[in-house]
Amino acid sequence: MSAPFLADAEATAALGARLAATRPTRAVVHLEGELGAGKSTLARALLRALGVMGTIRSPTYTLIERYALPDGEAAHLDLYRLGDAGELDFLGMDELQDAAALWLVEWPERGGTALPAPDLVIRLRWEAEGRRAVLEPRSVLGQDWIQRLDAAAGGSTTGTSGST
Repeated sequence: MSAPFLADAEATAALGARLAATRPTRAVVHLEGELGAGKSTLARALLRALGVMGTIRSPTYTLIERYALPDGEAAHLDLYRLGDAGELDFLGMDELQDAAALWLVEWPERGGTALPAPDLVIRLRWEAEGRRAVLEPRSVLGQDWIQRLDAAAGGSTTGTSGST
């Protein structure tokens, strides 16, 4: 399990870029953490590094934002305002299952079993003057992703500065 320290927004963007550079063709990522922990910031950085141009909106009110990628589509979900997991039935989840090459899901616990199982869970938590991002693989695909991420970071994504 990797747990890089993110000193600032630039370090969060760098982690997003490394995740983008090493991501598998298809993946489901659950983003967990308190309000303001950096889930949307990390999702935006990852999407930007994957080539998404223009505004990358937080799906806080729309629940789902979709973005074209060179190899498919990304679905960014923010389920904070979801009243019941059953509401996901009205949001085109069946279509997303087929179309989305990358799922980025904030507040996944509110989606229950309506969501696909994660390949990678990223828990963001406050620590000192920054945040700690705990990356936990939940599938073989997620384990391979973490190995590629560690290799790209020179052997470890852990560290104490923005250059992790």
